[in-house]
This record gives sequence, structure tokens and C-alpha cells, in this order.
Amino acid sequence: MLQLDRVQKTYTYKKQQIYALRQVTLQLDRGSFVAVCGPSGCGKSTMLFAAGGLLRPDDGVVKIDETNLYAISAEKRAQYRAAEIGFVFQEFHLVPYLNVLDNVLAASLALEGIHRQIKIDLRDRAQELIERFKLTDRLSHVPSKLSTGEQQRTALVRALLNQPRLLLADEPTGNLDDKNTEVVCQHLAEYAANGGIVLLVTHDLRVASYANDIVQMSDGTILADIADI
Repeated sequence: MLQLDRVQKTYTYKKQQIYALRQVTLQLDRGSFVAVCGPSGCGKSTMLFAAGGLLRPDDGVVKIDETNLYAISAEKRAQYRAAEIGFVFQEFHLVPYLNVLDNVLAASLALEGIHRQIKIDLRDRAQELIERFKLTDRLSHVPSKLSTGEQQRTALVRALLNQPRLLLADEPTGNLDDKNTEVVCQHLAEYAANGGIVLLVTHDLRVASYANDIVQMSDGTILADIADI
């Protein structure tokens, strides 16, 4: 379960206080695929970063199951993110000098020193996911030799490698054509259907249509409760 309870975040700009999030409350259970829609600057990405332990809110609580993300130390929060949360962004953040396999396996390095049982060998899982995302013939290619869609699929495989319980996606299809957008969205939906939690930020209603539920945001506020599509 992901729970945001009255989360608030403000910034100061030219001595003015700007509200990025205003008392945001949201709860997602296992199997949830929720799309957050709204205009640019409405707080979508801020909410996503707060939910993933990347941005401390000024007030409110962010919990995943029984773990209060901002009540633990920064070190423990980083370890928790590495073990339990996957991130997919519009920018792929691939290491330019690593090939596809090594870019995917780079996600496992963050688990070193974390006491967590992984029942399946990560290299085997990486190979399995790479094959599933039709990247096997690109295994030894560096990012500059990949198409935009192949780079995004590599980033998605990397996010899924550690079998996270929560997957956060910020405009993950913004750079993709229709075919690759469909591939990414279908895999996000499948991940949720298998018991994961997906929180997706998008301005594209076609992308949002793959989710089970849609949340509308404006001016740092959720305008409507989660409603079934």
C-alpha cells in the first residue's frame, strides 16, 4: 500500500510562497495502476517525487506499507528506495558507456549491503526481462546505438529488475512514438495486474486510459477522487 496523508510542499520564489502540493491525500493498494493528469506546474511531478522518497514534504505523511519514508534516516530511505521502488522517467538516465545488460544490472549495485532476500539471480532476471522487452539483439549496444524506444525499454527493464513493490513513472512516453508508447503502457498495466503498484504522471489522456483509475490535479490539489474509468 502507498499512502499519502495531507502532504504539503511549498517553495519560495522572489520572497513569495508557492504551493506545489496542498494537503494531498491518496491511497493505492496492491494491483493499482493510477494515472495523475493535469496541466504543467500543477504539482504532478512533485507528488511523484514525494511518494518515492526523493523530495521531503513540508508536512504530511508518506508511507509504503508500514514504512514512513520521511521518519527514517536519509541513508535508510535511500536503501529502501533501492530495494522497493522503481523509477521510470521521460529522460532515460542511461549510463552512456555501458551496454544494455550492464545498464540494467547497474540497478542491482544499489542493493549491495542491503539485507534483502532475492530469490532469483539478478543476471538471470535481467536476461529474462531483456528478452521479454525484445532487446536481446541489442544486448551489447551502448545507448547511442539504440533507438529512442529501445532506450526507454532499457530504462523500464532496469526499473523492474529488483522486483519493486512500487513503480513510479513521470511522463515515461513523452519521447516515444505511438507503437513504443503502447509497449510501455501495456507493460506498466501488466506489472500492476501482477500485484505491483503503478503511479503514473502524464498529460496524455491516451496514456492515462491504460490505467485503472485517473486522478485530476490542479494548483497542487487533487480535484477529484479516484474514479473508475
